[in-house]
Formats: sequence, structure tokens, C-alpha cells
Amino acid sequence: MNTILRLLRPGLLAIVSLALATTVWAQSTMVRLHTTQGAIDIQLYDTAAPKTVANFLSYVRSGAYTDNFIHRSIPGFVVQLGGYAWPASGYAGHITTFPPVVNEFSVARSNVRGTVAMAKLGGDPNSATSEFFFNLVNNAANLDTQNGGFTVFGRVTTPGMAVVDRIAALGTVNAGGAFTNLPVVNFSGSTILREHVLRLTDVTEFPPLFAQSDSDRIFNYLEAAYPQYLSPSHGQAGVASGYTFRYYAGSNAYVATANDKVWYLLPSISPDIGLLGDKASWLNVAAQAGY
Repeated sequence: MNTILRLLRPGLLAIVSLALATTVWAQSTMVRLHTTQGAIDIQLYDTAAPKTVANFLSYVRSGAYTDNFIHRSIPGFVVQLGGYAWPASGYAGHITTFPPVVNEFSVARSNVRGTVAMAKLGGDPNSATSEFFFNLVNNAANLDTQNGGFTVFGRVTTPGMAVVDRIAALGTVNAGGAFTNLPVVNFSGSTILREHVLRLTDVTEFPPLFAQSDSDRIFNYLEAAYPQYLSPSHGQAGVASGYTFRYYAGSNAYVATANDKVWYLLPSISPDIGLLGDKASWLNVAAQAGY
């Protein structure tokens, strides 16, 4: 019996770990930042950092982050946003902020790669408002030990980090003030225009996992994992001919579920409906990624 238990223990531990992770995900909020470079999905730490998450969601739900642009990118360190929306006259003043949130830093939520943390003023641990950043590398030795520690309140999913890394790889310009490390695209002149900066076009707060259908969870994952085919990253939902689907106007593509299978239609590649695989298999992939 003991021999059997020893043989089974690794598998059992893996199952338990996945079950625990799934439980945490099911109780957490996921937010999607729709950027001009792709979708960045953030799994929020609702229970571990409740005040910080509530503060972040207050900006999400107010629409304050719509048309916000990424104003700071330092490769090997962080990508930062949440402070500036693009006005008609060009980048200018900070967005209106709510009262600062109390610092909720914990060594249990360290500033490692892929985590999301609040920015704040130097010398004031409780000064965080709307700005936040993505940790590109393990910044624990630096950011966990200064100014009371920088509060980590979420983690970017694996597909989302691919987008963050793509942003971090872009060139930057020194536009002065808060924009000394401003990431830009297709910029070669002297005047930075709206199309040169990396903007949030929308922000989506997903329903809790228990309130989502299996199809929605799969579609949400596919949107993040395959942005080159599913654009923009929030398709139009519908039901037709036995298919539950989402349609993506930017790429004229469909993904759908029917008969316990996942299907796709990409007219630019083929006029025929293609099979992606079993619904259960794709749901497992999505669940392990936090969807």
C-alpha cells in the first residue's frame, strides 16, 4: 500500500494543485486590457489584496482607462500605464484620480515576472491611485524592499505576457516629463501622434468563472492566445445552425462550439469550417491558463 501511495503521490499532488489553482481562479476577477498590440488579461488577487483590487476596478468600471496609453517602458524592468489618456491636443495631463489606496504589499505577493503592481509616489507607501505596471523580470530585490514595498494585485496570463513582452521590445522616445521612456510604433518624425502610441481601446471585466459557459471560457482563451486570427479580441456572440459562436470583424473569422467540438472558420485561409478539437480538451487548456 505504501509503495502504491508513493507512486501515486506525484500525480495526486498535481491534481490537488490544479484543483486549488482552479478554486482560486474561480474566486478571482479577470480583466482584459484591449490594447493596440493585443489583449492583456490580468487575473486579480481579490482576496489577497482586496482594497487594491477594488481601487483598480473602480477605474475600470468608470471607463477611466479607455483610451489610456502606455507611457513608460523600460526593458528588463517594467511597462507602466494607467495615468494618461490621449486628448485631441496630444499627450497632456494626468487622468482624474480617486483617493489613494492604502498599501497592501505582502512578501507572499512578490514583484516577480508577470505580476501587476501599483505605482506610487516616492516616500509615500500609501500614495497609489490609478497607475500600475507589469513586472518584466523578477524585481523583488528592488521593488519589495523600497517605499513600503510595491503592492502586487494580480498576474498576467501567459498569452497576455506575450503581448507585454512585445510592447517592451518596441523602441522608446524621450518626450519629456513623465514620458522619458515612451514606447512608440511607426514613428520617425518629430511630432508624436495618436497612432504612434500604444493605447487601451477598451477594458473588459469578465464574469466570474462559475457564471461563464464552457464555450465562453474557451473563446476567451482563444482570443488571447491567437490574436493574429481573432481580432478585435472581443468577438460578437451568436447562435446559428446549432453552433455557439463568436465573430471577429477585424479578421472576418469565427470560432464556435457544437457537438462537443470546437470549430473555426477563416475565409482568408479556407472557405471550409475547420475542426480545432474536442471541447473538453480545449476547456482543460483554458482552465489551466486561468480562463
